[in-house]
Amino acid sequence: MRRFNILLALCAVVRAADPQVNLGYATYIGEALPAGVNQFLGMRFAAPPVGNLRWRAPVDPLVETAPVVLTTHGPLCNGLGAAFDATGKSASEDCLFIDVYAPSGATESSNLPVWFFIQGGGYIQNSNANYNGTGVIVESDSNMVVVNFNYRVGAFGFLASERVVKDGTLNVGLLDQRKALEWVQQHITKFGGNPKHVVIHGASAGGGSVTHHLTAFGGRNDGLFVGAIGESVFWPRESPVSQLEFQFDLFAGAAGCANTTTETQMACLRAQNSSTLVAANIAHPFQGRSTNPDFFYTPTIDGDFVRAELYTLFEQGQFIHVPLLFGDDDDEGTDFAANVSTAAEMISFLTDNYPQLTSSDDAQITRLYPLLAPLPNHAPFFPSAAAAYGEATFTCPSNFIGAKLSAVKQPVWSYRFSVVQANNQAAGLGVPHTSEVPAIFGPAFVPGGTSTTFATTNAPIVPIMSNYFISFVRSLNPNTHRLDGTPEWVEFDSGGERRLQFVLNDTHVESVPADESERCAFWNEVGVRIEQ
Repeated sequence: MRRFNILLALCAVVRAADPQVNLGYATYIGEALPAGVNQFLGMRFAAPPVGNLRWRAPVDPLVETAPVVLTTHGPLCNGLGAAFDATGKSASEDCLFIDVYAPSGATESSNLPVWFFIQGGGYIQNSNANYNGTGVIVESDSNMVVVNFNYRVGAFGFLASERVVKDGTLNVGLLDQRKALEWVQQHITKFGGNPKHVVIHGASAGGGSVTHHLTAFGGRNDGLFVGAIGESVFWPRESPVSQLEFQFDLFAGAAGCANTTTETQMACLRAQNSSTLVAANIAHPFQGRSTNPDFFYTPTIDGDFVRAELYTLFEQGQFIHVPLLFGDDDDEGTDFAANVSTAAEMISFLTDNYPQLTSSDDAQITRLYPLLAPLPNHAPFFPSAAAAYGEATFTCPSNFIGAKLSAVKQPVWSYRFSVVQANNQAAGLGVPHTSEVPAIFGPAFVPGGTSTTFATTNAPIVPIMSNYFISFVRSLNPNTHRLDGTPEWVEFDSGGERRLQFVLNDTHVESVPADESERCAFWNEVGVRIEQ
């Protein structure tokens, strides 16, 4: 696997002197890794969003008077339905931390491309945290800097109400991401990075976040990034504030703030202890439904950062024009679909997640997603429900975005990941959502990644996929530094809709099938109405 397979041997080498960086507000002492990479774990990029800073836009980090020795990642942001961590070590409200990985020989004049990774988790948890950038840095011949960070999620990041508007800020989870991007602009040169060459990359909700940054403020370009990667781009229901007052009422009631006046509810919530708020941070059914959706808290249309539905913004051309690389997996919906037995149950599951679906939509969905071949360990209509949800929420938005950017002559490259893992196939999941993550960063550098087949039977796909991504980060083109002997990744265009299909020992170019285009035409048509 080229350089990936020598890194364990490097771990036996004596470590160099630990690096130090002065960011003005703090001096951080990182760690020099034997592989020739400096890692700085758990640096603050914003002040702790606690107390009076809850549900407000992030502000600059506090000044640290003594040098801070960095030995561990910062705690994750509290996730939906998670238990309260009294120690604050694994999860906390005080969670706005950023990690940087850089070649040990980098200096302030190195001007290295910056890979800025936005983790996913459905906007309800930090689920791709603490990825280690060492593997891709070594694979790139020390030609990049990698950044990973946390942002607020669930009720802490996406609570919406006119009460939040009057005494706080909407979409603070997205604003945390923006703050991290601004931190990179201000400080990344200290690590050898080039603030004028930042490529944002997000997986799942991180991919959805990428589209929010492309369309932020109606597509205003603040020069924060020059390219974008969307991995399994996630477009759930994202409603206007008027549709979400019930969420605030449920959260405030569970947190003990139901009996205060509307003018004082935010003050009440900010005065509560963290354990009370964590206990209140749970899912409920959408109005008119009786079953919880997969994702209860998501970004809201705020009229400023998020000015309309994502479908509307891309349709109207309100997005930044930068090169784009995006793609999906064969079976995006299998991790999320209900295990349903009938077509009616499939429609009910989809309506739990997209309540604006109509009876006319139901008929179309039933036609487009008839009973499919059975999958192991699942009820008869699970494959249909999984296909419908996966295309509605991930695949079809990706294809739509690609068509819109290519139509304005922006370079766009698309992919489909079809590398099968035996355990997933046996479980009836196929090639599920974001399966390719260990193949991008290297299985040893993704928490839990060493348990996947990308360290064994599927190992040959790792340097292939990783080098395409590395090449895009370095040159805004996946072909420039691709692995020798791999196929040219042709551009996706609104006419041909060609993409690279990753298959073990048979990666090749394909076109989007006609039946997929037909199904996506339906979801693209109803996208605005179902609040995507």
